[in-house]
Amino acid sequence: MKRSILILGDIIALAIVTVIGFATHGETGLSFLPRMTTTLFPLVVAWFLIAPWLGLFNPEVVLSPGLFWRPVLAMLLAAPMATILRAAMLNAAALPLFTLILGLTSALGMFIWRLIYRWLLNRAK
Repeated sequence: MKRSILILGDIIALAIVTVIGFATHGETGLSFLPRMTTTLFPLVVAWFLIAPWLGLFNPEVVLSPGLFWRPVLAMLLAAPMATILRAAMLNAAALPLFTLILGLTSALGMFIWRLIYRWLLNRAK
């Protein structure tokens, strides 16, 4: 599979996690779309700034079971950056608890997506 599918899947996984996060607060209407964007956009930017440093678009890393901790680490590193970017966009405080929850849930979402991607790659062989 192409790297473009992996990248698109990363964005979709982060979008799903964002929607789920808002849903847990009962904020799923279209009126919340701008607010969701102010969470998703910084998260995607932070992810794509951190992920390449850990080789997360390198096929050898993506396929190596021993390196499957890297997407989790990348998201935990990206979450503080995303929270700061989001706070700047909203002219608000960057809350540590929000950063922790954003990092953990996004790391879980990315881990699940990357498992699915690996399964699809193995199935295509």
